[in-house]
Amino acid sequence: MKISSVEQMRAMDRKAIEDLGISEEILMENAGRAAFSVLCRSFGEVPGRRYALFCGVGNNGGDGLVVARHILAGGGTPLILLVGDPARFRGAARTNWEIVRRLPIEILPVTDLKTVRPAVVHSAAIIDALFGTGLDREAAGLCREAIDLINASGRPVLSLDIPSGVNGDTGAVMGAAVRADQTVTFGLPKTGNLLHPGFALGGRLQVCHISFPPALYADPAIGVETNDAPPLPPRPPTAHKGTMGEVLFIAGAAGYIGAPLFSALSFLKAGGGYSRLAAPRSLVPFLAVRGSEIVFHPQEETPEGSIALANREALLTLAERAAMIVVGPGLSLTAETQQLVRELAAAIDRPLLIDGDGLTALARTPEILRNRRAPTVLTPHAGELARLSGRSTGEIETDRIGSLRVTAADLRSLVVLKGAQSLIGTPEGRVFVNLSGNPGMATAGAGDVLTGTIAAMFTLGLPLAEAVCKGVFIHGLAGDLAAAQLGQDGLTAGDILVTLPAAMKQDREGVAATAGHYILPAIV
Repeated sequence: MKISSVEQMRAMDRKAIEDLGISEEILMENAGRAAFSVLCRSFGEVPGRRYALFCGVGNNGGDGLVVARHILAGGGTPLILLVGDPARFRGAARTNWEIVRRLPIEILPVTDLKTVRPAVVHSAAIIDALFGTGLDREAAGLCREAIDLINASGRPVLSLDIPSGVNGDTGAVMGAAVRADQTVTFGLPKTGNLLHPGFALGGRLQVCHISFPPALYADPAIGVETNDAPPLPPRPPTAHKGTMGEVLFIAGAAGYIGAPLFSALSFLKAGGGYSRLAAPRSLVPFLAVRGSEIVFHPQEETPEGSIALANREALLTLAERAAMIVVGPGLSLTAETQQLVRELAAAIDRPLLIDGDGLTALARTPEILRNRRAPTVLTPHAGELARLSGRSTGEIETDRIGSLRVTAADLRSLVVLKGAQSLIGTPEGRVFVNLSGNPGMATAGAGDVLTGTIAAMFTLGLPLAEAVCKGVFIHGLAGDLAAAQLGQDGLTAGDILVTLPAAMKQDREGVAATAGHYILPAIV
Protein backbone atom coordinates (compact mmCIF):
# COMPACT_ATOMS: atom_id res chain seq x y z
CA MET A 1 0.00 0.00 0.00
CA LYS A 2 1.30 3.44 -0.94
CA ILE A 3 2.00 6.00 1.80
CA SER A 4 1.63 9.67 0.94
CA SER A 5 3.11 12.82 2.32
CA VAL A 6 0.74 15.56 3.45
CA GLU A 7 1.45 17.60 0.32
CA GLN A 8 0.88 14.60 -1.95
CA MET A 9 -2.52 14.03 -0.35
CA ARG A 10 -3.39 17.70 -0.79
CA ALA A 11 -2.47 17.38 -4.46
CA MET A 12 -4.80 14.36 -4.75
CA ASP A 13 -7.60 16.38 -3.16
CA ARG A 14 -7.04 19.23 -5.62
CA LYS A 15 -6.97 16.88 -8.61
CA ALA A 16 -10.14 15.11 -7.48
CA ILE A 17 -11.97 18.41 -6.96
CA GLU A 18 -10.63 20.51 -9.84
CA ASP A 19 -9.96 17.95 -12.58
CA LEU A 20 -12.44 15.18 -11.81
CA GLY A 21 -15.31 17.26 -10.46
CA ILE A 22 -15.59 15.31 -7.18
CA SER A 23 -16.76 18.05 -4.86
CA GLU A 24 -15.14 18.78 -1.53
CA GLU A 25 -18.52 18.09 0.10
CA ILE A 26 -18.58 14.55 -1.35
CA LEU A 27 -15.04 13.86 -0.12
CA MET A 28 -15.86 15.12 3.38
CA GLU A 29 -19.12 13.18 3.48
CA ASN A 30 -17.33 9.98 2.47
CA ALA A 31 -14.67 10.55 5.10
CA GLY A 32 -17.24 11.12 7.84
CA ARG A 33 -19.31 8.09 6.79
CA ALA A 34 -16.20 5.90 6.84
CA ALA A 35 -15.29 7.16 10.29
CA PHE A 36 -18.82 6.40 11.50
CA SER A 37 -18.52 2.89 10.06
CA VAL A 38 -15.27 2.37 12.01
CA LEU A 39 -16.95 3.71 15.14
CA CYS A 40 -19.76 1.16 14.84
CA ARG A 41 -17.47 -1.70 13.93
CA SER A 42 -14.90 -1.01 16.64
CA PHE A 43 -16.86 0.29 19.63
CA GLY A 44 -20.26 -1.41 19.39
CA GLU A 45 -23.80 -0.38 18.55
CA VAL A 46 -24.59 3.34 18.45
CA PRO A 47 -28.31 3.55 19.45
CA GLY A 48 -28.85 4.91 22.95
CA ARG A 49 -25.19 5.78 23.53
CA ARG A 50 -23.57 9.18 24.00
CA TYR A 51 -20.43 10.30 22.15
CA ALA A 52 -18.12 13.25 22.72
CA LEU A 53 -16.71 14.77 19.53
CA PHE A 54 -13.78 17.19 19.91
CA CYS A 55 -13.88 19.28 16.73
CA GLY A 56 -11.40 21.88 15.61
CA VAL A 57 -12.36 24.52 13.06
CA GLY A 58 -10.49 23.12 10.05
CA ASN A 59 -11.39 20.34 7.64
CA ASN A 60 -10.64 17.71 10.27
CA GLY A 61 -13.28 19.31 12.45
CA GLY A 62 -15.61 19.28 9.44
CA ASP A 63 -15.12 15.51 9.19
CA GLY A 64 -16.08 15.31 12.84
CA LEU A 65 -19.29 17.25 12.18
CA VAL A 66 -20.25 14.67 9.55
CA VAL A 67 -19.64 11.90 12.08
CA ALA A 68 -21.93 13.72 14.54
CA ARG A 69 -24.73 13.77 11.94
CA HIS A 70 -24.39 10.04 11.35
CA ILE A 71 -24.37 9.29 15.08
CA LEU A 72 -27.62 11.24 15.40
CA ALA A 73 -29.14 9.43 12.40
CA GLY A 74 -28.03 6.11 13.87
CA GLY A 75 -29.87 6.65 17.13
CA GLY A 76 -26.97 7.89 19.24
CA THR A 77 -26.47 11.17 21.04
CA PRO A 78 -23.57 13.27 19.77
CA LEU A 79 -22.05 16.08 21.84
CA ILE A 80 -19.92 18.43 19.75
CA LEU A 81 -17.16 20.08 21.79
CA LEU A 82 -16.04 22.91 19.54
CA VAL A 83 -12.47 24.09 20.09
CA GLY A 84 -11.99 27.35 18.21
CA ASP A 85 -13.99 30.10 16.54
CA PRO A 86 -16.61 28.63 14.14
CA ALA A 87 -16.21 31.69 11.94
CA ARG A 88 -12.98 30.07 10.76
CA PHE A 89 -14.79 27.17 9.09
CA ARG A 90 -14.38 27.27 5.31
CA GLY A 91 -15.71 25.35 2.31
CA ALA A 92 -17.26 21.97 3.02
CA ALA A 93 -16.52 22.30 6.73
CA ARG A 94 -18.52 25.51 6.77
CA THR A 95 -21.40 23.76 4.96
CA ASN A 96 -21.46 20.98 7.54
CA TRP A 97 -21.28 23.51 10.38
CA GLU A 98 -24.41 25.24 9.05
CA ILE A 99 -26.14 21.84 8.84
CA VAL A 100 -25.38 20.66 12.38
CA ARG A 101 -26.49 24.00 13.83
CA ARG A 102 -29.99 23.23 12.51
CA LEU A 103 -30.08 19.71 13.94
CA PRO A 104 -30.97 18.65 17.50
CA ILE A 105 -27.30 18.22 18.36
CA GLU A 106 -25.81 19.76 21.49
CA ILE A 107 -22.85 21.99 20.68
CA LEU A 108 -20.61 23.29 23.46
CA PRO A 109 -17.99 25.93 22.61
CA VAL A 110 -15.03 24.89 24.74
CA THR A 111 -13.66 27.70 26.84
CA ASP A 112 -13.00 25.81 30.06
CA LEU A 113 -12.27 22.07 30.01
CA LYS A 114 -13.53 21.66 33.59
CA THR A 115 -17.09 22.32 32.46
CA VAL A 116 -17.04 19.58 29.81
CA ARG A 117 -15.03 16.97 31.71
CA PRO A 118 -18.10 15.12 33.14
CA ALA A 119 -19.65 14.75 29.68
CA VAL A 120 -16.37 13.45 28.29
CA VAL A 121 -15.66 10.84 30.93
CA HIS A 122 -19.24 9.52 30.80
CA SER A 123 -19.33 9.17 27.01
CA ALA A 124 -19.27 5.77 25.28
CA ALA A 125 -16.35 6.90 23.12
CA ILE A 126 -14.49 10.02 22.04
CA ILE A 127 -14.03 11.14 18.43
CA ASP A 128 -10.83 13.13 18.01
CA ALA A 129 -11.28 15.67 15.19
CA LEU A 130 -9.17 18.48 16.59
CA PHE A 131 -6.29 18.61 14.10
CA GLY A 132 -5.68 16.91 10.81
CA THR A 133 -2.40 16.15 9.08
CA GLY A 134 -1.56 19.80 8.49
CA LEU A 135 -0.43 20.56 12.05
CA ASP A 136 2.94 22.34 11.87
CA ARG A 137 3.30 23.82 15.34
CA GLU A 138 3.06 22.57 18.89
CA ALA A 139 -0.40 22.12 20.38
CA ALA A 140 -0.99 24.81 22.99
CA GLY A 141 -3.70 26.44 25.07
CA LEU A 142 -7.17 24.87 24.97
CA CYS A 143 -6.10 22.41 22.28
CA ARG A 144 -3.32 21.08 24.49
CA GLU A 145 -5.73 20.86 27.44
CA ALA A 146 -8.26 19.01 25.27
CA ILE A 147 -5.62 16.47 24.25
CA ASP A 148 -4.68 15.95 27.89
CA LEU A 149 -8.35 15.49 28.83
CA ILE A 150 -8.90 12.94 26.06
CA ASN A 151 -5.87 10.95 27.18
CA ALA A 152 -6.90 11.06 30.84
CA SER A 153 -10.55 10.15 30.22
CA GLY A 154 -10.13 6.40 30.06
CA ARG A 155 -12.64 6.27 27.19
CA PRO A 156 -12.09 4.57 23.81
CA VAL A 157 -10.80 7.06 21.24
CA LEU A 158 -11.27 7.19 17.48
CA SER A 159 -8.97 9.68 15.73
CA LEU A 160 -9.82 11.05 12.30
CA ASP A 161 -6.98 10.93 9.76
CA ILE A 162 -4.22 11.04 12.41
CA PRO A 163 -4.14 11.43 16.20
CA SER A 164 -4.28 15.14 17.00
CA GLY A 165 -0.82 16.44 17.83
CA VAL A 166 1.05 14.04 15.53
CA ASN A 167 2.92 15.58 12.59
CA GLY A 168 1.50 14.20 9.36
CA ASP A 169 4.86 13.84 7.64
CA THR A 170 7.28 12.79 10.37
CA GLY A 171 5.15 11.09 13.03
CA ALA A 172 6.67 13.45 15.62
CA VAL A 173 4.61 14.58 18.60
CA MET A 174 3.99 18.33 18.44
CA GLY A 175 4.07 19.04 22.16
CA ALA A 176 1.31 16.58 23.05
CA ALA A 177 -0.73 14.05 21.08
CA VAL A 178 -3.86 11.98 21.46
CA ARG A 179 -3.44 8.27 22.21
CA ALA A 180 -6.06 6.63 20.00
CA ASP A 181 -7.45 3.12 20.04
CA GLN A 182 -8.49 3.39 16.40
CA THR A 183 -7.51 5.75 13.60
CA VAL A 184 -9.31 6.05 10.28
CA THR A 185 -7.19 7.81 7.68
CA PHE A 186 -8.46 9.15 4.39
CA GLY A 187 -7.16 8.50 0.88
CA LEU A 188 -3.89 6.82 1.83
CA PRO A 189 -1.95 6.41 5.07
CA LYS A 190 0.29 9.39 5.64
CA THR A 191 3.91 8.90 6.62
CA GLY A 192 3.03 10.32 10.05
CA ASN A 193 0.49 7.50 10.53
CA LEU A 194 3.20 4.87 10.14
CA LEU A 195 6.40 6.41 11.52
CA HIS A 196 7.15 6.34 15.23
CA PRO A 197 6.10 7.79 17.59
CA GLY A 198 2.90 8.56 15.65
CA PHE A 199 2.52 4.91 14.65
CA ALA A 200 2.41 3.83 18.29
CA LEU A 201 -0.21 6.47 19.13
CA GLY A 202 -2.71 5.60 16.40
CA GLY A 203 -3.92 2.22 17.62
CA ARG A 204 -5.37 0.12 14.81
CA LEU A 205 -5.19 1.96 11.52
CA GLN A 206 -7.98 1.72 8.96
CA VAL A 207 -7.97 3.31 5.51
CA CYS A 208 -10.83 4.91 3.59
CA HIS A 209 -10.37 5.73 -0.09
CA ILE A 210 -13.15 8.43 -0.16
CA SER A 211 -13.93 8.02 -3.91
CA PHE A 212 -10.46 8.77 -5.29
CA PRO A 213 -9.88 6.77 -8.52
CA PRO A 214 -7.17 4.09 -8.24
CA ALA A 215 -4.92 5.94 -10.68
CA LEU A 216 -4.30 8.62 -8.04
CA TYR A 217 -3.06 6.03 -5.56
CA ALA A 218 -0.85 4.33 -8.13
CA ASP A 219 1.06 7.50 -8.99
CA PRO A 220 4.76 6.55 -9.34
CA ALA A 221 5.66 9.85 -7.68
CA ILE A 222 4.42 8.34 -4.41
CA GLY A 223 7.63 6.47 -3.67
CA VAL A 224 6.91 5.39 -0.09
CA GLU A 225 4.85 2.30 0.68
CA THR A 226 4.28 -0.35 3.29
CA ASN A 227 6.55 -3.38 3.24
CA ASP A 228 4.09 -5.81 1.66
CA ALA A 229 6.72 -8.42 0.88
CA PRO A 230 5.78 -10.97 -1.81
CA PRO A 231 5.28 -14.66 -1.04
CA LEU A 232 8.26 -16.97 -1.19
CA PRO A 233 8.49 -19.48 -4.03
CA PRO A 234 7.43 -22.96 -2.87
CA ARG A 235 10.18 -25.34 -1.84
CA PRO A 236 10.55 -27.89 -4.66
CA PRO A 237 9.99 -31.57 -3.79
CA THR A 238 13.51 -32.33 -4.99
CA ALA A 239 15.14 -29.65 -2.80
CA HIS A 240 18.46 -30.35 -1.09
CA LYS A 241 20.91 -28.14 0.78
CA GLY A 242 22.71 -27.20 -2.41
CA THR A 243 19.60 -25.97 -4.17
CA MET A 244 18.45 -23.91 -1.17
CA GLY A 245 21.47 -21.67 -1.37
CA GLU A 246 24.94 -21.21 0.05
CA VAL A 247 26.04 -18.09 1.92
CA LEU A 248 29.47 -17.16 3.23
CA PHE A 249 29.57 -15.23 6.52
CA ILE A 250 32.80 -13.38 7.29
CA ALA A 251 32.34 -12.49 10.92
CA GLY A 252 33.58 -12.65 14.50
CA ALA A 253 36.54 -11.60 16.62
CA ALA A 254 37.82 -12.14 20.14
CA GLY A 255 35.02 -11.11 22.49
CA TYR A 256 32.39 -11.23 19.71
CA ILE A 257 31.14 -14.79 19.60
CA GLY A 258 27.39 -14.16 19.43
CA ALA A 259 27.36 -12.02 16.27
CA PRO A 260 28.83 -14.62 13.89
CA LEU A 261 26.78 -17.39 15.48
CA PHE A 262 23.44 -15.58 15.26
CA SER A 263 23.98 -14.45 11.68
CA ALA A 264 25.07 -17.87 10.38
CA LEU A 265 22.40 -19.79 12.31
CA SER A 266 19.55 -17.45 11.39
CA PHE A 267 20.23 -18.19 7.72
CA LEU A 268 19.54 -21.86 8.44
CA LYS A 269 16.57 -21.20 10.73
CA ALA A 270 14.95 -19.11 7.98
CA GLY A 271 15.27 -21.91 5.46
CA GLY A 272 18.70 -21.44 3.86
CA GLY A 273 20.64 -24.49 2.72
CA TYR A 274 24.37 -24.17 3.39
CA SER A 275 25.87 -21.75 5.91
CA ARG A 276 29.64 -21.22 5.75
CA LEU A 277 31.28 -19.17 8.50
CA ALA A 278 34.78 -17.73 8.15
CA ALA A 279 35.80 -16.78 11.70
CA PRO A 280 39.07 -16.42 13.68
CA ARG A 281 40.63 -19.81 14.25
CA SER A 282 40.58 -19.56 18.04
CA LEU A 283 36.80 -18.90 18.06
CA VAL A 284 35.74 -21.89 15.99
CA PRO A 285 35.69 -24.51 18.80
CA PHE A 286 33.42 -22.28 20.90
CA LEU A 287 31.14 -21.47 17.96
CA ALA A 288 30.85 -25.13 16.96
CA VAL A 289 29.35 -26.03 20.33
CA ARG A 290 26.28 -23.90 19.56
CA GLY A 291 26.28 -24.13 15.77
CA SER A 292 27.15 -27.64 14.75
CA GLU A 293 25.08 -27.27 11.54
CA ILE A 294 27.43 -24.52 10.30
CA VAL A 295 30.41 -25.27 8.03
CA PHE A 296 33.41 -23.50 9.58
CA HIS A 297 36.42 -22.00 7.81
CA PRO A 298 39.01 -21.10 10.48
CA GLN A 299 40.93 -17.91 9.65
CA GLU A 300 44.38 -16.64 10.57
CA GLU A 301 44.19 -13.98 13.28
CA THR A 302 45.59 -10.58 14.09
CA PRO A 303 47.28 -10.13 17.48
CA GLU A 304 43.96 -8.72 18.69
CA GLY A 305 42.09 -11.90 17.75
CA SER A 306 40.30 -10.65 14.60
CA ILE A 307 40.47 -11.94 11.02
CA ALA A 308 43.84 -11.08 9.47
CA LEU A 309 44.42 -9.42 6.08
CA ALA A 310 46.47 -12.48 5.07
CA ASN A 311 43.19 -14.37 4.56
CA ARG A 312 42.17 -12.13 1.64
CA GLU A 313 42.83 -14.50 -1.26
CA ALA A 314 41.37 -17.55 0.48
CA LEU A 315 38.23 -15.60 1.32
CA LEU A 316 37.86 -14.40 -2.27
CA THR A 317 38.10 -18.01 -3.43
CA LEU A 318 35.40 -19.06 -0.93
CA ALA A 319 33.23 -16.16 -2.08
CA GLU A 320 33.22 -17.41 -5.66
CA ARG A 321 31.00 -20.37 -4.74
CA ALA A 322 28.51 -18.46 -2.57
CA ALA A 323 25.20 -16.95 -3.68
CA MET A 324 25.73 -14.08 -1.22
CA ILE A 325 28.48 -12.94 1.11
CA VAL A 326 27.75 -11.36 4.49
CA VAL A 327 30.57 -9.26 5.97
CA GLY A 328 30.72 -7.47 9.28
CA PRO A 329 28.96 -9.05 12.26
CA GLY A 330 31.34 -8.83 15.23
CA LEU A 331 34.45 -8.29 13.05
CA SER A 332 35.92 -5.63 15.41
CA LEU A 333 37.46 -2.26 14.58
CA THR A 334 41.02 -3.56 14.36
CA ALA A 335 42.76 -1.57 11.61
CA GLU A 336 44.02 -4.64 9.72
CA THR A 337 40.57 -6.26 9.68
CA GLN A 338 38.95 -3.01 8.61
CA GLN A 339 41.37 -2.88 5.67
CA LEU A 340 40.44 -6.47 4.83
CA VAL A 341 36.77 -5.46 4.63
CA ARG A 342 37.55 -2.64 2.22
CA GLU A 343 39.60 -4.87 -0.05
CA LEU A 344 37.00 -7.64 -0.03
CA ALA A 345 34.17 -5.22 -0.79
CA ALA A 346 36.10 -3.85 -3.76
CA ALA A 347 36.96 -7.29 -5.14
CA ILE A 348 33.89 -9.49 -4.50
CA ASP A 349 31.65 -9.64 -7.57
CA ARG A 350 28.69 -11.33 -5.85
CA PRO A 351 25.79 -9.81 -3.88
CA LEU A 352 27.29 -8.48 -0.67
CA LEU A 353 25.52 -7.70 2.61
CA ILE A 354 27.51 -5.42 4.91
CA ASP A 355 26.60 -5.05 8.57
CA GLY A 356 28.05 -3.85 11.87
CA ASP A 357 31.80 -3.28 11.87
CA GLY A 358 31.85 -3.77 8.11
CA LEU A 359 29.83 -0.57 7.75
CA THR A 360 32.36 1.34 9.82
CA ALA A 361 35.14 0.16 7.52
CA LEU A 362 33.30 1.31 4.37
CA ALA A 363 32.19 4.64 5.85
CA ARG A 364 35.75 5.92 5.35
CA THR A 365 35.82 4.95 1.68
CA PRO A 366 32.25 5.17 0.31
CA GLU A 367 33.58 5.25 -3.24
CA ILE A 368 34.13 1.49 -2.93
CA LEU A 369 30.37 1.06 -2.55
CA ARG A 370 29.62 3.46 -5.40
CA ASN A 371 31.94 1.56 -7.73
CA ARG A 372 30.82 -1.99 -6.94
CA ARG A 373 29.46 -3.82 -10.00
CA ALA A 374 27.49 -6.39 -8.00
CA PRO A 375 24.51 -5.50 -5.78
CA THR A 376 25.13 -4.31 -2.22
CA VAL A 377 22.92 -4.41 0.86
CA LEU A 378 23.72 -2.21 3.88
CA THR A 379 22.01 -2.66 7.26
CA PRO A 380 22.93 0.37 9.41
CA HIS A 381 21.33 1.83 12.51
CA ALA A 382 21.01 5.62 12.65
CA GLY A 383 24.54 6.17 13.95
CA GLU A 384 26.05 4.01 11.22
CA LEU A 385 23.93 5.71 8.56
CA ALA A 386 25.22 9.03 9.85
CA ARG A 387 28.80 7.89 9.30
CA LEU A 388 27.99 6.53 5.85
CA SER A 389 26.13 9.65 4.74
CA GLY A 390 28.07 12.42 6.47
CA ARG A 391 24.93 13.61 8.24
CA SER A 392 24.47 13.88 11.98
CA THR A 393 22.46 11.31 13.89
CA GLY A 394 20.01 14.08 14.78
CA GLU A 395 19.45 14.85 11.09
CA ILE A 396 18.88 11.16 10.41
CA GLU A 397 16.29 10.83 13.19
CA THR A 398 14.51 14.03 12.15
CA ASP A 399 14.14 12.90 8.53
CA ARG A 400 14.59 9.14 8.37
CA ILE A 401 12.92 8.71 4.98
CA GLY A 402 14.75 11.59 3.33
CA SER A 403 18.12 10.55 4.77
CA LEU A 404 17.58 6.97 3.69
CA ARG A 405 16.64 7.97 0.14
CA VAL A 406 19.70 10.16 -0.33
CA THR A 407 22.11 7.58 1.08
CA ALA A 408 20.72 4.63 -0.89
CA ALA A 409 20.96 6.63 -4.12
CA ASP A 410 24.43 7.99 -3.35
CA LEU A 411 25.92 4.61 -2.39
CA ARG A 412 23.98 2.70 -5.08
CA SER A 413 22.90 0.21 -2.45
CA LEU A 414 19.83 -1.30 -0.88
CA VAL A 415 19.81 0.17 2.63
CA VAL A 416 17.93 -1.13 5.67
CA LEU A 417 17.72 1.62 8.29
CA LYS A 418 17.24 -0.26 11.54
CA GLY A 419 15.66 1.20 14.65
CA ALA A 420 12.31 1.36 16.41
CA GLN A 421 10.88 0.77 12.94
CA SER A 422 12.88 -0.55 10.02
CA LEU A 423 12.84 1.25 6.67
CA ILE A 424 14.17 -0.16 3.41
CA GLY A 425 15.50 2.20 0.74
CA THR A 426 16.41 1.39 -2.86
CA PRO A 427 18.89 3.21 -5.12
CA GLU A 428 15.93 4.26 -7.30
CA GLY A 429 14.35 6.22 -4.42
CA ARG A 430 11.65 3.82 -3.25
CA VAL A 431 11.18 3.44 0.51
CA PHE A 432 9.33 0.62 2.27
CA VAL A 433 8.04 1.04 5.83
CA ASN A 434 8.08 -2.22 7.78
CA LEU A 435 5.19 -2.80 10.17
CA SER A 436 6.32 -5.99 11.92
CA GLY A 437 8.55 -5.93 14.99
CA ASN A 438 8.39 -4.40 18.47
CA PRO A 439 10.52 -2.44 20.97
CA GLY A 440 11.61 -5.63 22.71
CA MET A 441 13.84 -6.31 19.70
CA ALA A 442 16.14 -3.47 20.75
CA THR A 443 18.65 -5.97 22.08
CA ALA A 444 22.20 -7.03 21.23
CA GLY A 445 22.36 -9.58 18.43
CA ALA A 446 18.95 -8.86 16.90
CA GLY A 447 20.61 -7.17 13.92
CA ASP A 448 22.79 -10.23 13.37
CA VAL A 449 19.69 -12.40 13.14
CA LEU A 450 18.38 -9.96 10.53
CA THR A 451 21.43 -10.38 8.26
CA GLY A 452 21.04 -14.14 8.09
CA THR A 453 17.30 -13.87 7.52
CA ILE A 454 17.77 -11.52 4.55
CA ALA A 455 20.38 -13.85 3.08
CA ALA A 456 17.98 -16.79 3.38
CA MET A 457 15.19 -14.95 1.57
CA PHE A 458 17.57 -14.33 -1.32
CA THR A 459 18.73 -17.92 -1.61
CA LEU A 460 15.12 -19.14 -1.37
CA GLY A 461 14.46 -17.51 -4.71
CA LEU A 462 13.37 -13.87 -4.34
CA PRO A 463 15.00 -11.06 -6.33
CA LEU A 464 17.40 -9.17 -4.08
CA ALA A 465 15.24 -6.09 -3.33
CA GLU A 466 12.23 -8.30 -2.55
CA ALA A 467 14.45 -10.59 -0.47
CA VAL A 468 15.58 -7.65 1.65
CA CYS A 469 11.98 -6.55 2.21
CA LYS A 470 10.92 -10.12 3.01
CA GLY A 471 13.82 -10.65 5.39
CA VAL A 472 13.03 -7.49 7.32
CA PHE A 473 9.38 -8.50 7.61
CA ILE A 474 10.11 -12.11 8.68
CA HIS A 475 12.65 -10.90 11.23
CA GLY A 476 10.09 -8.52 12.74
CA LEU A 477 7.41 -11.21 12.72
CA ALA A 478 9.75 -13.57 14.58
CA GLY A 479 10.25 -10.83 17.15
CA ASP A 480 6.49 -10.38 17.46
CA LEU A 481 5.99 -14.10 18.01
CA ALA A 482 8.74 -14.15 20.63
CA ALA A 483 7.22 -11.13 22.40
CA ALA A 484 3.77 -12.73 22.33
CA GLN A 485 5.18 -15.77 24.11
CA LEU A 486 7.66 -14.12 26.48
CA GLY A 487 6.85 -10.42 26.67
CA GLN A 488 9.01 -7.61 25.34
CA ASP A 489 11.05 -7.12 28.51
CA GLY A 490 14.06 -9.38 28.52
CA LEU A 491 13.65 -10.51 24.92
CA THR A 492 16.96 -11.74 23.48
CA ALA A 493 18.37 -12.37 20.03
CA GLY A 494 18.26 -16.06 20.88
CA ASP A 495 14.50 -15.81 21.43
CA ILE A 496 14.07 -14.21 18.01
CA LEU A 497 16.28 -16.87 16.45
CA VAL A 498 14.22 -19.67 17.97
CA THR A 499 10.95 -18.26 16.61
CA LEU A 500 12.20 -17.81 13.03
CA PRO A 501 10.80 -21.21 11.88
CA ALA A 502 7.39 -20.33 13.34
CA ALA A 503 7.48 -16.97 11.55
CA MET A 504 8.33 -18.76 8.30
CA LYS A 505 5.43 -21.16 8.86
CA GLN A 506 2.97 -18.32 9.49
CA ASP A 507 4.16 -16.50 6.41
CA ARG A 508 3.90 -19.61 4.23
CA GLU A 509 0.34 -20.11 5.48
CA GLY A 510 -0.62 -16.49 4.90
CA VAL A 511 -1.35 -15.87 8.58
CA ALA A 512 -1.12 -12.24 9.73
CA ALA A 513 1.35 -11.14 12.38
CA THR A 514 0.11 -12.06 15.86
CA ALA A 515 1.32 -8.93 17.59
CA GLY A 516 1.78 -5.25 16.83
CA HIS A 517 -0.20 -2.82 14.72
CA TYR A 518 -1.36 -3.40 11.17
CA ILE A 519 -3.50 -1.76 8.54
CA LEU A 520 -7.01 -3.08 8.03
CA PRO A 521 -8.51 -3.41 4.53
CA ALA A 522 -9.72 -0.19 2.99
CA ILE A 523 -13.24 1.06 3.56
CA VAL A 524 -14.45 2.28 0.18
